[in-house]
Amino acid sequence: MSTLDHVDLELLAALSDDPRATVVALAERLGLSRNTVQARMSRLERTGVFLSYERAISPDALGFPIEAFLSVTVRQADLPRITAELARVPEIVQVHGLSGQVDLLVRVACRDTQHLFDTDARILAIEGVERTETSLVMGEVIGYRVRPLMELARRES
Repeated sequence: MSTLDHVDLELLAALSDDPRATVVALAERLGLSRNTVQARMSRLERTGVFLSYERAISPDALGFPIEAFLSVTVRQADLPRITAELARVPEIVQVHGLSGQVDLLVRVACRDTQHLFDTDARILAIEGVERTETSLVMGEVIGYRVRPLMELARRES
């Protein structure tokens, strides 16, 4: 990934403030030409700065109000196959590979506690999954954010 300059950081801050902003609106806000903003947006996308254009949709709104994190321990040699099998479980909304005692942190959304129990059982049934530990989400304290990192990067640039 390339280094972000001051203009890139200002553009990202503007997008953070208004994710639906058009290129024209961003150009006006930043005092840049439309072509400059478009070129920078293309470069930022090409270099992997943007994670996703998918809208964040609440699992609760879809009828899945119970969220949990499952700490999963696996046989390392089976990790690629296990990951492929986990990707086919619709209740899984996110998986992170970790270092340390736990191999995967799996975020799931379920209808109720029985559904959570059944989902955990399906994950445990995957060959190579050795153990899971479930932690029920009681509430989000700090949501996903990068704005403080952008502010730090802007101060340091």
